Amino acid sequence: MATEKRDYYEVLGIARNATGEEVKRAYRKLAVKVHPDKNPDDPRAEEKFKELGEAYDVLMDADKRAAYDRFGHAAFAPGGIGFGREAFHDPFEIFREVFSGTGFGGGIFETFFGGAGSARTEDQRRGSDLRYDMEIKLEEAAFGATKQIEIAKLDTCDECGGSGAEAGSHRIGCPTCGGRGQVVSSRGFFHISQTCPRCRGAGEIIEKPCQKCRGEGRVEKLSRVKLQIPAGIREGTRLRSLGNGEAGMSGGPPGDLYVVVHIREHKIFQRDADDLYCEVPIPFSVAALGGEIDVPTLEGRAHLKVPDGTQSGQMFKLRGKGIVNVNGHGHGDLFARLIVEVPSHLNADQRRKLEEFAALCGEDNTPMRKGFFERAKEFFK
Repeated sequence: MATEKRDYYEVLGIARNATGEEVKRAYRKLAVKVHPDKNPDDPRAEEKFKELGEAYDVLMDADKRAAYDRFGHAAFAPGGIGFGREAFHDPFEIFREVFSGTGFGGGIFETFFGGAGSARTEDQRRGSDLRYDMEIKLEEAAFGATKQIEIAKLDTCDECGGSGAEAGSHRIGCPTCGGRGQVVSSRGFFHISQTCPRCRGAGEIIEKPCQKCRGEGRVEKLSRVKLQIPAGIREGTRLRSLGNGEAGMSGGPPGDLYVVVHIREHKIFQRDADDLYCEVPIPFSVAALGGEIDVPTLEGRAHLKVPDGTQSGQMFKLRGKGIVNVNGHGHGDLFARLIVEVPSHLNADQRRKLEEFAALCGEDNTPMRKGFFERAKEFFK
């Protein structure tokens, strides 16, 4: 007694108004699940797989689907309306077609495993990018500079000019992959494409490799690179030197060199963005009486007028004496913090005069001290 055929929509687990894309997705999901190679212990696995293939074949064809929707399985019975069993495709061929992407714009095997339809790896391979950490002085960061660095890297072989081949030698098709750049290995019903280990995806090999670089087209050399340091550059800035990375394999384009700039600590100035800070000691007499002092800047000395009664730690701004902005947005400022220097050794005459001065000042002439003790008097109870 013949087994009654199941409804094709039921086989695929989809609604009757399912789109072609929904039919395809349902088939892909179930095909992997019920494939005979995945179910060796199921005697009905091949039958289920064929049933799935038939359902897909009918519902993905507009004419067959219309006939099936109208007449059901009778549309494909011998002597029916014209769709005999010869109209069905091999379900295994359907499986290969859907999963290789030949019929529907790219299959999932290509997406996940790099199938035979994938683009061949280019022969000319780009060289690696390199990083170099360089330390410069604050003055060089402020005004800009031209620097030269030495770096050991893989550079173009001067024997073969980067081709990797001996003089007179030619490139021939790779015998391992037949020039495709990929080799195919089977894992059950999966066919997985991988980059050819011999030609590395190029599809060609060198007949006689260069003896100096062994066919790679590059050798290690000590290279000198000139760099222009822009004025105002900041700590940690990364400069890109085009084409000064490693040479590409077999004449491929070179990578780039990235230079990370570090600014050496300065003995006088501290930097904050485009501003500079420094501490300047001044005599007690200048702080008390006022006067004029010299303040160091990166461009030389500058004059600063100190008002009388200046306190230790007071900050003064010298406008525009900082560092130029690297993007051209003006200059930073220089902030000078004045430190009143107290004499550490006094002779007898100096001590006597200072005692007289202290007696003349009294408590009324020290408002900061008076105010402090006024606020802190509760701690002295």
